[in-house]
Amino acid sequence: MKYNFLGNTGLVVSELCFGTMTFGGKGYWEAIGKIQQKEVNDLMKVVVESGINFIDTANVYSFGESEKLLGQSIKDNGFNRNDLVIATKVRGRMGEGLNNVGLSRYHIFQSVDESLQRLQLDHIDILYVHGVDPKTPVEEIMRSLNDIVLTGKVRYIAICNWPAWMVMKGMGIAEKNGWNKFVGMQYFYSLAGRDIEREILPLAADQNLAMMPWSPLAGGFLGGKYSRNAAKAEGSRRDSFDFPPINKEKTYDIIDVISEVAKQHNASVAEIALAWVRQQKGVTSTIIGAKSIDQLHANIKSVDVILSADDLQKIDEVSALPKEYPGWMVERQSGDRVLNK
Repeated sequence: MKYNFLGNTGLVVSELCFGTMTFGGKGYWEAIGKIQQKEVNDLMKVVVESGINFIDTANVYSFGESEKLLGQSIKDNGFNRNDLVIATKVRGRMGEGLNNVGLSRYHIFQSVDESLQRLQLDHIDILYVHGVDPKTPVEEIMRSLNDIVLTGKVRYIAICNWPAWMVMKGMGIAEKNGWNKFVGMQYFYSLAGRDIEREILPLAADQNLAMMPWSPLAGGFLGGKYSRNAAKAEGSRRDSFDFPPINKEKTYDIIDVISEVAKQHNASVAEIALAWVRQQKGVTSTIIGAKSIDQLHANIKSVDVILSADDLQKIDEVSALPKEYPGWMVERQSGDRVLNK
């Protein structure tokens, strides 16, 4: 396992991050995974023994059950808490009350206290804002996030699922007021969804923000079970939980190419898809999940796959984004600023 610095924090995290969305299986999350305490403990033991020190959860995953199971597994396995970087999130609805949702100061502070109780921890290493709250001004959100860090209950703040302009607005407000700024970003990024290459990845590079891709296998569609001849895959969550949205016809073309690359590397399609994300410029830690020990071992094994320049070119050609304005105009006009052509 290799390790990277998380943005400009000086914090060191593993190149793979273990996501716990499969823990619990309560309500909306049942289709994703229903793993309970014994299996959680077993998975977490493999995670830590493999060298992964970065663990990702969220309060909304199974409505708090994921956090509870993760916290108990840390205790049951006797892990040194100081060897782990624990991330969770705030934004989603956590109850029927009118104020049990969003990014108000009320909900942020309430959610952090409840997450700490479930995790059985005294602080959260990274708190992600889990999405946009159109009813709370960005300045109010940034003030509240700064204040929650100052309590000592949260070490760093990060962002998930915001558009680029809103991220920069938040960063600018924090800079102006001397508040804590975002240190990282968690966004959907895979061969089947390269959208963040337009605005988000350039922003991350410019601001030295860590990038943690979620769903690198596109909700299991790049897991090796799907093809034009196999539109359904028994046991895959994608059959009953068709998320995140992707262009499936284009993704079948991608699968054809990475299947050939996989044969050359004596690897699986999933390993190639994960290796591609891991090798992309700006990626700090790729979030993997698992429903079983075998699946976890297979995903971890992807770190041994190193794609060649030729591999990367073949994969890029079949998966590249179509050019959009103003991107193509920026590229066109930048040509006269290149020296020594």
